[in-house]
Amino acid sequence: MKDLFHNFYTGKKVFITGHTGFKGSWLCLLLHKLGADVYGYALEPPTNPSLFIEAGIDELITSTIGDVRDYDFLLKTLQAFQPEIIIHLAAQPLVRESYKNPRETYEINVMGTVNLLDAARQVNSLKAILNVTTDKCYENDERHSGYRESDPMGGYDPYSNSKGCSELVTSSFKNSYFNSNNYQSHGVALASARAGNVIGGGDWASDRLIPDIFRAIVKGEKVRIRNPYAVRPWQHVLEPLTGYLALCEKLYTEGSVFAEGWNFGPEDNDAQNVEWITLKICELWSKNVQYVVDKSTQPYEATYLKLDCSKAKAKLGWHPRWNLETSLQLIVDWNKAYQVKSDMRQVCFQQIDKFYL
Repeated sequence: MKDLFHNFYTGKKVFITGHTGFKGSWLCLLLHKLGADVYGYALEPPTNPSLFIEAGIDELITSTIGDVRDYDFLLKTLQAFQPEIIIHLAAQPLVRESYKNPRETYEINVMGTVNLLDAARQVNSLKAILNVTTDKCYENDERHSGYRESDPMGGYDPYSNSKGCSELVTSSFKNSYFNSNNYQSHGVALASARAGNVIGGGDWASDRLIPDIFRAIVKGEKVRIRNPYAVRPWQHVLEPLTGYLALCEKLYTEGSVFAEGWNFGPEDNDAQNVEWITLKICELWSKNVQYVVDKSTQPYEATYLKLDCSKAKAKLGWHPRWNLETSLQLIVDWNKAYQVKSDMRQVCFQQIDKFYL
Protein backbone atom coordinates (compact mmCIF):
# COMPACT_ATOMS: atom_id res chain seq x y z
CA MET A 1 0.00 0.00 0.00
CA LYS A 2 2.83 2.40 0.80
CA ASP A 3 3.96 2.09 -2.81
CA LEU A 4 0.85 4.05 -3.83
CA PHE A 5 2.47 7.15 -2.35
CA HIS A 6 6.05 6.04 -3.16
CA ASN A 7 6.70 5.65 0.60
CA PHE A 8 6.41 9.43 0.73
CA TYR A 9 4.54 9.53 4.05
CA THR A 10 6.93 7.23 5.94
CA GLY A 11 8.22 9.32 8.85
CA LYS A 12 6.53 12.54 7.67
CA LYS A 13 5.19 14.76 10.47
CA VAL A 14 1.53 15.41 9.70
CA PHE A 15 -0.69 17.66 11.85
CA ILE A 16 -4.45 17.09 11.53
CA THR A 17 -7.10 19.36 12.97
CA GLY A 18 -10.46 17.70 13.55
CA HIS A 19 -8.89 14.27 13.94
CA THR A 20 -11.56 13.00 16.36
CA GLY A 21 -14.34 13.35 13.76
CA PHE A 22 -15.51 10.73 11.28
CA LYS A 23 -13.35 11.89 8.38
CA GLY A 24 -10.38 12.76 10.59
CA SER A 25 -10.45 9.33 12.21
CA TRP A 26 -10.26 7.56 8.85
CA LEU A 27 -7.40 9.88 7.85
CA CYS A 28 -5.50 9.01 11.04
CA LEU A 29 -5.90 5.29 10.31
CA LEU A 30 -4.78 5.74 6.71
CA LEU A 31 -1.71 7.83 7.62
CA HIS A 32 -0.78 5.36 10.36
CA LYS A 33 -0.75 2.57 7.78
CA LEU A 34 1.42 4.76 5.56
CA GLY A 35 3.98 5.15 8.34
CA ALA A 36 3.45 8.85 9.10
CA ASP A 37 4.06 10.52 12.46
CA VAL A 38 0.57 11.89 13.11
CA TYR A 39 -0.42 14.60 15.58
CA GLY A 40 -4.12 15.35 16.04
CA TYR A 41 -5.69 18.51 17.45
CA ALA A 42 -9.45 18.61 18.00
CA LEU A 43 -12.32 18.76 20.44
CA GLU A 44 -13.54 15.57 22.10
CA PRO A 45 -15.22 13.16 19.64
CA PRO A 46 -18.41 14.84 18.41
CA THR A 47 -20.62 11.74 18.72
CA ASN A 48 -21.14 8.83 21.07
CA PRO A 49 -20.31 6.26 19.84
CA SER A 50 -17.46 7.55 17.66
CA LEU A 51 -15.01 5.96 15.25
CA PHE A 52 -12.15 7.62 17.13
CA ILE A 53 -13.02 5.67 20.29
CA GLU A 54 -14.24 2.46 18.66
CA ALA A 55 -11.02 2.09 16.64
CA GLY A 56 -8.72 3.13 19.51
CA ILE A 57 -7.10 5.80 17.37
CA ASP A 58 -5.50 7.58 20.34
CA GLU A 59 -3.26 4.50 20.70
CA LEU A 60 -1.86 5.03 17.18
CA ILE A 61 -1.16 8.78 17.11
CA THR A 62 -0.39 11.73 19.38
CA SER A 63 -3.70 13.36 20.28
CA THR A 64 -4.38 16.73 21.92
CA ILE A 65 -7.83 17.97 22.83
CA GLY A 66 -8.00 21.59 21.76
CA ASP A 67 -10.23 24.13 20.05
CA VAL A 68 -9.24 25.86 16.81
CA ARG A 69 -10.84 28.99 18.26
CA ASP A 70 -8.12 28.98 20.96
CA TYR A 71 -5.36 30.67 18.98
CA ASP A 72 -2.70 30.67 21.70
CA PHE A 73 -3.03 26.96 22.48
CA LEU A 74 -3.18 26.07 18.79
CA LEU A 75 0.00 28.05 18.10
CA LYS A 76 1.79 26.50 21.09
CA THR A 77 0.82 23.00 19.96
CA LEU A 78 1.95 23.57 16.38
CA GLN A 79 5.27 25.05 17.43
CA ALA A 80 5.95 22.13 19.78
CA PHE A 81 5.27 19.48 17.10
CA GLN A 82 6.89 21.32 14.16
CA PRO A 83 4.88 19.56 11.42
CA GLU A 84 5.87 19.36 7.78
CA ILE A 85 2.25 19.03 6.58
CA ILE A 86 -1.00 20.41 8.01
CA ILE A 87 -4.41 19.06 6.98
CA HIS A 88 -7.18 21.27 8.35
CA LEU A 89 -10.41 19.31 8.87
CA ALA A 90 -11.79 20.90 12.06
CA ALA A 91 -15.26 22.26 11.36
CA GLN A 92 -18.89 22.47 12.32
CA PRO A 93 -19.89 20.17 9.43
CA LEU A 94 -23.70 20.04 9.41
CA VAL A 95 -26.14 22.20 7.44
CA ARG A 96 -29.06 21.76 9.84
CA GLU A 97 -26.89 22.46 12.88
CA SER A 98 -25.72 25.68 11.21
CA TYR A 99 -29.31 26.90 11.06
CA LYS A 100 -29.59 26.33 14.82
CA ASN A 101 -26.18 27.81 15.74
CA PRO A 102 -24.98 30.16 12.99
CA ARG A 103 -22.58 32.18 15.15
CA GLU A 104 -20.74 29.10 16.39
CA THR A 105 -20.62 27.76 12.83
CA TYR A 106 -18.90 30.92 11.58
CA GLU A 107 -16.59 31.07 14.60
CA ILE A 108 -15.34 27.54 13.97
CA ASN A 109 -15.37 27.43 10.17
CA VAL A 110 -14.11 30.94 9.45
CA MET A 111 -12.12 32.13 12.46
CA GLY A 112 -10.85 28.61 13.02
CA THR A 113 -9.33 28.77 9.55
CA VAL A 114 -7.91 32.23 10.23
CA ASN A 115 -6.33 31.00 13.47
CA LEU A 116 -4.85 27.90 11.85
CA LEU A 117 -3.33 29.76 8.90
CA ASP A 118 -2.03 32.62 11.04
CA ALA A 119 -0.41 30.17 13.47
CA ALA A 120 1.05 28.23 10.54
CA ARG A 121 2.99 31.34 9.48
CA GLN A 122 5.08 30.88 12.63
CA VAL A 123 6.02 27.23 12.08
CA ASN A 124 9.45 26.98 10.47
CA SER A 125 9.26 23.27 9.60
CA LEU A 126 6.15 23.62 7.45
CA LYS A 127 6.09 22.74 3.75
CA ALA A 128 2.42 22.16 2.88
CA ILE A 129 -1.03 23.19 4.16
CA LEU A 130 -4.34 21.80 2.95
CA ASN A 131 -7.62 23.40 4.02
CA VAL A 132 -10.50 20.97 3.50
CA THR A 133 -13.83 22.68 2.87
CA THR A 134 -16.83 21.21 1.00
CA ASP A 135 -18.64 20.94 -2.32
CA LYS A 136 -21.24 23.27 -0.78
CA CYS A 137 -18.82 26.23 -0.83
CA TYR A 138 -19.90 27.11 -4.39
CA GLU A 139 -22.67 29.57 -5.25
CA ASN A 140 -25.35 26.99 -6.09
CA ASP A 141 -27.55 27.87 -9.07
CA GLU A 142 -29.06 24.33 -9.32
CA ARG A 143 -27.15 23.60 -12.52
CA HIS A 144 -26.90 19.97 -13.61
CA SER A 145 -23.29 20.28 -14.72
CA GLY A 146 -20.50 19.94 -12.16
CA TYR A 147 -19.03 22.95 -10.37
CA ARG A 148 -15.46 23.76 -11.32
CA GLU A 149 -12.72 25.15 -9.11
CA SER A 150 -12.96 28.52 -10.87
CA ASP A 151 -16.68 28.98 -10.06
CA PRO A 152 -17.59 31.66 -7.49
CA MET A 153 -17.88 30.92 -3.78
CA GLY A 154 -21.26 31.38 -2.09
CA GLY A 155 -23.60 29.32 0.03
CA TYR A 156 -27.25 29.78 1.03
CA ASP A 157 -27.20 28.38 4.58
CA PRO A 158 -24.70 29.35 7.32
CA TYR A 159 -22.69 26.12 6.96
CA SER A 160 -22.26 26.38 3.19
CA ASN A 161 -21.60 30.10 3.36
CA SER A 162 -19.06 29.71 6.17
CA LYS A 163 -17.16 27.23 4.04
CA GLY A 164 -17.23 29.65 1.11
CA CYS A 165 -15.78 32.22 3.54
CA SER A 166 -13.11 29.71 4.60
CA GLU A 167 -12.12 29.37 0.94
CA LEU A 168 -11.85 33.17 0.64
CA VAL A 169 -9.71 33.28 3.80
CA THR A 170 -7.45 30.63 2.27
CA SER A 171 -7.13 32.66 -0.92
CA SER A 172 -6.27 35.80 1.03
CA PHE A 173 -3.59 34.08 3.13
CA LYS A 174 -2.16 32.48 0.01
CA ASN A 175 -1.92 35.87 -1.72
CA SER A 176 -0.68 37.76 1.33
CA TYR A 177 1.67 35.33 3.10
CA PHE A 178 2.17 32.18 1.01
CA ASN A 179 2.23 33.74 -2.43
CA SER A 180 3.34 31.36 -5.17
CA ASN A 181 5.50 34.09 -6.71
CA ASN A 182 7.52 34.24 -3.48
CA TYR A 183 7.65 30.49 -2.85
CA GLN A 184 11.44 30.42 -2.75
CA SER A 185 11.45 32.77 0.24
CA HIS A 186 8.69 31.22 2.40
CA GLY A 187 8.72 27.60 1.13
CA VAL A 188 5.08 26.83 1.99
CA ALA A 189 2.41 25.67 -0.48
CA LEU A 190 -1.22 26.31 0.55
CA ALA A 191 -4.20 24.68 -1.19
CA SER A 192 -7.86 23.89 -0.55
CA ALA A 193 -9.88 20.75 -1.25
CA ARG A 194 -13.62 20.46 -1.88
CA ALA A 195 -15.13 17.00 -1.57
CA GLY A 196 -18.61 15.65 -2.16
CA ASN A 197 -20.93 13.96 0.35
CA VAL A 198 -18.49 11.72 2.16
CA ILE A 199 -19.86 8.40 3.47
CA GLY A 200 -18.40 5.40 5.24
CA GLY A 201 -18.53 3.18 8.29
CA GLY A 202 -18.18 4.91 11.64
CA ASP A 203 -20.28 7.99 10.94
CA TRP A 204 -22.77 8.63 13.75
CA ALA A 205 -23.52 12.30 13.04
CA SER A 206 -27.04 13.60 13.65
CA ASP A 207 -29.19 14.80 10.75
CA ARG A 208 -27.04 13.04 8.17
CA LEU A 209 -28.74 10.61 5.82
CA ILE A 210 -26.79 7.37 6.13
CA PRO A 211 -26.26 7.51 9.92
CA ASP A 212 -29.99 8.29 10.26
CA ILE A 213 -30.82 5.24 8.14
CA PHE A 214 -28.71 2.89 10.28
CA ARG A 215 -30.06 4.32 13.54
CA ALA A 216 -33.60 3.53 12.36
CA ILE A 217 -32.61 0.06 11.17
CA VAL A 218 -31.01 -0.86 14.50
CA LYS A 219 -34.07 0.39 16.42
CA GLY A 220 -36.40 -1.56 14.16
CA GLU A 221 -38.13 1.62 13.03
CA LYS A 222 -39.11 2.83 9.60
CA VAL A 223 -36.41 4.97 8.03
CA ARG A 224 -37.55 8.61 7.80
CA ILE A 225 -36.01 10.61 4.95
CA ARG A 226 -36.15 14.30 4.04
CA ASN A 227 -35.77 15.79 0.56
CA PRO A 228 -36.02 12.42 -1.26
CA TYR A 229 -35.16 13.88 -4.66
CA ALA A 230 -32.12 15.92 -3.57
CA VAL A 231 -29.10 14.77 -5.60
CA ARG A 232 -25.62 14.67 -4.03
CA PRO A 233 -22.13 13.51 -5.13
CA TRP A 234 -21.83 10.54 -2.74
CA GLN A 235 -18.37 9.02 -2.28
CA HIS A 236 -16.68 6.68 0.17
CA VAL A 237 -14.48 8.52 2.66
CA LEU A 238 -11.32 6.84 1.36
CA GLU A 239 -11.82 8.47 -2.07
CA PRO A 240 -11.25 12.12 -1.08
CA LEU A 241 -8.68 11.18 1.59
CA THR A 242 -6.59 9.58 -1.14
CA GLY A 243 -6.96 12.78 -3.16
CA TYR A 244 -5.92 14.93 -0.18
CA LEU A 245 -2.80 12.85 0.38
CA ALA A 246 -1.88 12.86 -3.31
CA LEU A 247 -2.28 16.65 -3.31
CA CYS A 248 -0.24 17.12 -0.11
CA GLU A 249 2.58 15.08 -1.64
CA LYS A 250 2.59 17.40 -4.66
CA LEU A 251 2.45 20.50 -2.45
CA TYR A 252 5.44 19.19 -0.52
CA THR A 253 7.55 18.11 -3.50
CA GLU A 254 6.56 20.63 -6.18
CA GLY A 255 5.33 23.54 -4.11
CA SER A 256 3.48 26.44 -5.64
CA VAL A 257 2.52 24.64 -8.87
CA PHE A 258 -0.27 22.82 -7.00
CA ALA A 259 -1.21 25.59 -4.52
CA GLU A 260 -4.80 25.99 -5.78
CA GLY A 261 -8.36 24.82 -5.12
CA TRP A 262 -9.18 21.18 -5.99
CA ASN A 263 -12.39 19.15 -6.36
CA PHE A 264 -12.63 15.50 -5.33
CA GLY A 265 -15.92 13.81 -6.15
CA PRO A 266 -17.43 10.65 -7.66
CA GLU A 267 -18.10 9.80 -11.27
CA ASP A 268 -21.20 11.48 -12.70
CA ASN A 269 -23.37 8.35 -12.51
CA ASP A 270 -22.75 8.12 -8.75
CA ALA A 271 -24.55 11.40 -8.10
CA GLN A 272 -27.82 9.90 -6.88
CA ASN A 273 -30.83 11.17 -4.95
CA VAL A 274 -31.67 10.55 -1.31
CA GLU A 275 -34.46 8.07 -2.05
CA TRP A 276 -32.18 5.96 -4.28
CA ILE A 277 -29.55 5.76 -1.51
CA THR A 278 -32.18 4.79 1.06
CA LEU A 279 -33.68 2.06 -1.12
CA LYS A 280 -30.25 0.62 -1.88
CA ILE A 281 -29.15 0.47 1.77
CA CYS A 282 -32.47 -1.08 2.83
CA GLU A 283 -32.09 -3.69 0.10
CA LEU A 284 -28.50 -4.50 1.13
CA TRP A 285 -29.37 -4.75 4.82
CA SER A 286 -32.68 -6.63 4.74
CA LYS A 287 -35.70 -6.79 2.51
CA ASN A 288 -37.88 -6.12 5.57
CA VAL A 289 -36.58 -2.59 6.14
CA GLN A 290 -39.02 0.15 5.09
CA TYR A 291 -38.86 3.91 4.79
CA VAL A 292 -41.23 6.85 4.89
CA VAL A 293 -40.82 10.42 3.60
CA ASP A 294 -40.92 13.09 6.32
CA LYS A 295 -43.30 15.69 4.88
CA SER A 296 -42.85 18.29 7.63
CA THR A 297 -41.34 21.66 6.71
CA GLN A 298 -37.56 21.42 6.37
CA PRO A 299 -34.82 24.08 6.26
CA TYR A 300 -33.72 24.95 2.73
CA GLU A 301 -31.02 22.79 1.14
CA ALA A 302 -29.93 22.79 -2.50
CA THR A 303 -31.68 20.21 -4.67
CA TYR A 304 -28.86 19.42 -7.05
CA LEU A 305 -25.11 19.41 -6.46
CA LYS A 306 -22.33 17.83 -8.49
CA LEU A 307 -18.57 18.43 -8.85
CA ASP A 308 -16.37 18.55 -11.94
CA CYS A 309 -13.22 16.67 -10.93
CA SER A 310 -11.43 16.71 -14.28
CA LYS A 311 -8.61 18.86 -12.88
CA ALA A 312 -7.68 16.35 -10.17
CA LYS A 313 -7.88 13.51 -12.67
CA ALA A 314 -5.67 15.26 -15.21
CA LYS A 315 -3.08 16.88 -12.95
CA LEU A 316 -2.94 14.58 -9.92
CA GLY A 317 -3.77 11.29 -11.60
CA TRP A 318 -6.52 10.82 -9.01
CA HIS A 319 -9.59 8.78 -9.94
CA PRO A 320 -12.47 7.29 -7.91
CA ARG A 321 -11.84 3.60 -7.19
CA TRP A 322 -15.19 2.39 -5.84
CA ASN A 323 -18.55 3.00 -7.44
CA LEU A 324 -21.49 3.94 -5.24
CA GLU A 325 -22.98 0.45 -4.98
CA THR A 326 -19.64 -0.98 -3.84
CA SER A 327 -19.28 1.82 -1.28
CA LEU A 328 -22.76 1.22 0.13
CA GLN A 329 -22.13 -2.53 0.38
CA LEU A 330 -18.94 -1.88 2.37
CA ILE A 331 -20.75 0.56 4.66
CA VAL A 332 -23.45 -2.04 5.32
CA ASP A 333 -20.70 -4.63 5.99
CA TRP A 334 -19.00 -2.20 8.41
CA ASN A 335 -22.21 -1.56 10.34
CA LYS A 336 -23.06 -5.26 10.53
CA ALA A 337 -19.56 -5.93 11.90
CA TYR A 338 -20.13 -3.24 14.51
CA GLN A 339 -23.40 -4.83 15.58
CA VAL A 340 -21.60 -8.11 16.40
CA LYS A 341 -18.85 -6.24 18.31
CA SER A 342 -16.00 -6.90 15.86
CA ASP A 343 -12.59 -5.23 16.24
CA MET A 344 -13.47 -2.04 14.35
CA ARG A 345 -9.88 -0.91 13.90
CA GLN A 346 -9.19 -4.13 12.04
CA VAL A 347 -12.40 -3.80 10.04
CA CYS A 348 -11.24 -0.33 8.95
CA PHE A 349 -7.77 -1.60 8.11
CA GLN A 350 -9.28 -4.43 6.05
CA GLN A 351 -11.39 -1.97 4.07
CA ILE A 352 -8.35 0.29 3.56
CA ASP A 353 -6.38 -2.69 2.25
CA LYS A 354 -9.27 -3.64 -0.05
CA PHE A 355 -9.45 -0.06 -1.36
CA TYR A 356 -5.77 -0.04 -2.35
CA LEU A 357 -5.62 -3.53 -3.90
